Amino acid sequence: MTTTQPVAEPSLDKNGFVEEAMPWLDAVYRFALRLTAGNVAEAEDLTQDTFVRAYRSWHTFERGTSARSWLFTIARNAFLRTREQLARRMELSESEIDADIASVNAGSVFYDIGVPDPERDFFDSFIDDEVMRAIEQLPPDFREVVVLSDVEGLNYAEIAAVIGAPIGTVKSRLFRGRRQLERMLYEYAVDAGYIRRPSA
Repeated sequence: MTTTQPVAEPSLDKNGFVEEAMPWLDAVYRFALRLTAGNVAEAEDLTQDTFVRAYRSWHTFERGTSARSWLFTIARNAFLRTREQLARRMELSESEIDADIASVNAGSVFYDIGVPDPERDFFDSFIDDEVMRAIEQLPPDFREVVVLSDVEGLNYAEIAAVIGAPIGTVKSRLFRGRRQLERMLYEYAVDAGYIRRPSA
């Protein structure tokens, strides 16, 4: 007589979750706050949902890779799923987003990953509440790459992994998002003394 052994449930290895994932709680919340255009309640819900999903999926996390990027990917996917379910996410035309990708790539001195980005240094010099309010007004596709690059400090390759797009698309969206920010913040930057108005 054969006896059937009970099938063991696959164990979820939670070792390292607290040490590797939890230090990024504030960063994920900041990212969620920008994704939700400053809606605190939605950002808190999205952050909680992100960490619940991350905890459940911890066994899929590849040790030695960036936990921060992994968490940002989960947060972004959860946000997009919510928006799609509510049919509120505005779709931007890929032809509009990527229209000048060739000129951006051809003329950019930042093409190689790891090359310093002076534009990010410029934005880093005056990231404050006024800038964050302006970022929240950007279209969602531009806003997320600006936040990931200029607020959270991810490089092109990391951003591409988070949003699931080619590096060229990341660069194009970042270029356009920064140009929109420059227009929105020009008067503020002059008044605050960050830049000088060109003399007539």
